[in-house]
Amino acid sequence: MRKRLIQVSGFLISTLGWLFVLCTMAMDYWRITQIGGQGGSFIIKVAWYWSNLWQDCFTDSTAVTNCRDFPVLWSVKPIVQGVRGLLMCGLTLGFFGAIFCFVGMECTYIGGGEKNKDMLLFAGSVFHFVGGVSDLAAYCLYINKVARTTFTQSSPGILKYDLGPPIFIGLVGSFCILLGAILYAATVYKVLFPKAKVVLAHGGPRTRTYMASRAGGRTLYTGYYRPPRQYRSYGSGITSSSKLTRISQITPEKLSDRDAFV
Repeated sequence: MRKRLIQVSGFLISTLGWLFVLCTMAMDYWRITQIGGQGGSFIIKVAWYWSNLWQDCFTDSTAVTNCRDFPVLWSVKPIVQGVRGLLMCGLTLGFFGAIFCFVGMECTYIGGGEKNKDMLLFAGSVFHFVGGVSDLAAYCLYINKVARTTFTQSSPGILKYDLGPPIFIGLVGSFCILLGAILYAATVYKVLFPKAKVVLAHGGPRTRTYMASRAGGRTLYTGYYRPPRQYRSYGSGITSSSKLTRISQITPEKLSDRDAFV
């Protein structure tokens, strides 16, 4: 129940973040600046300059907007091309990641066996994580461009832009995608990558050490197991056959053919 709750929470959070990033692609006011009225007043505004990923626009005090669309792809500024490419890559990876995670969730009845579902869920979490990093890099690239223009150019004729709402919405969406990916991976990481255990086995006068197999928690060689501490109450005078009988009662695993001839 706890595993399902974490997976459903991760699905909702990552999907919401993906929708946030998708909405910012079509939103206006990625960067915005305004011009004051008489005497450069900052109270009465007469014009606004703003931009998004597709056009530059000017809005006057009568709410009339004039826009200039960006030219064809190979004529757009490199900064805009980079932001577009990173966002599109992140959205594509997030789309496939959402499909994989939906199929691999424990509460769904598609995707095959439990092992296959865990692998699909882990693959989806990787897709989400890489896509979230790509989206975050796109917003950071745009922020760096706006900040560098604002703080390095001191000429009075150069417009200094501020960051608009889509940037902050996109940052929140990117962090939501990363959080969802971490929640997905946390539910299946220990199942797919269990820690190897060392098993001590008695082989007569010697004590041998075997590495436990990672397949289903079973060992490759089931020899004379050392019983747990709570069962070490037998005396030193008990024979080896008695020890084997006592340990076989404790350990319900079937002995291998190799042990049958000892």
